Amino acid sequence: MGKVNNYVKKMQFWFVGLALAGVGISGYAAQLSSDARSAIPYDVQQMVVVDYRIMQNSPVAMQLRNQVMPPELKRLEDTLQKAGLNDNNDLDQLAFILYRTKPGSEDVQTVGVAQGQFPVQDVIANFKKRRMKPTVVRTTTIYPLGASGMSVVFLDESTMIFGSMEAVKMAVDVRDGLTQGFLTNNQMMSEMQSVDNSPLWSILDQKGTQTMMKQLMSQMGQMAGSVTDFSSVKNLLAGSWYSMSFQHGVSFDLAVQSNDNFAAATISSLLNAAVLYKKMSGTDSEKTAMNDASISSSGGRLNIHFGATDDDFQGLLKSDMFKSMVH
Repeated sequence: MGKVNNYVKKMQFWFVGLALAGVGISGYAAQLSSDARSAIPYDVQQMVVVDYRIMQNSPVAMQLRNQVMPPELKRLEDTLQKAGLNDNNDLDQLAFILYRTKPGSEDVQTVGVAQGQFPVQDVIANFKKRRMKPTVVRTTTIYPLGASGMSVVFLDESTMIFGSMEAVKMAVDVRDGLTQGFLTNNQMMSEMQSVDNSPLWSILDQKGTQTMMKQLMSQMGQMAGSVTDFSSVKNLLAGSWYSMSFQHGVSFDLAVQSNDNFAAATISSLLNAAVLYKKMSGTDSEKTAMNDASISSSGGRLNIHFGATDDDFQGLLKSDMFKSMVH
């Protein structure tokens, strides 16, 4: 369980690094299928969805991916390849969902969803050849993924669920209608509709938004009192969503909904002050990134946009600021 949670934490660091770096997005859709959505638990704290093919077609995107990719996910990829999956040909989208096991609980788990065209029968034959003992839940067969500590189930030939055995069983229960699922979470479904046409996107609930913005303020707000000022309004944040693309350089857009004009304006002012600080004290690559930053608020919503050329972003990847956020 902890292995997948480490990946989601890494994705959050990736987000913060991109925000400071000056990145933005455009490209093709990375939408989750109805089968995938039907297996996601209700109480989602954060969901990150990546169009794998878009990433592979962008050298700078793959450079970013390789730099922030945790060893746990690399081991998972190796395990899946040994089982007969070719991520270059079979995989279209990856989603990582951090969810609460019970409403209001601090106990969170992570489940992964992969979409593509999978040689299911070949993979299952490989599992049997390697004598991997499956677990049957009603009519669904779940297979262990060797020494990775993870398990996998194919909902069909285009949808694969992976994670700890507990997380995979939860997804199967949601799919079978035994427990409430994401499709009935109106707030998060609404957020998803704002960004799911992007090649990389994420949605966060209130708690996820507060955690993410606190990390962002800690990295950018290096002036006395900035984190304290943020703490005074963080409980007014309701949710957030961001999207990225690599079609023309790297671009990033974030929206934070607060439904409170003062809260959005306060955070906007703090971040604009932090950007000015970075322009004066950062490295050349950091200063270039900050010059492309746009931060504003309107109607209780905070909007952040960054953009960078491939060359500028590659320079930023080597900076101490970026390295400190992805390790």
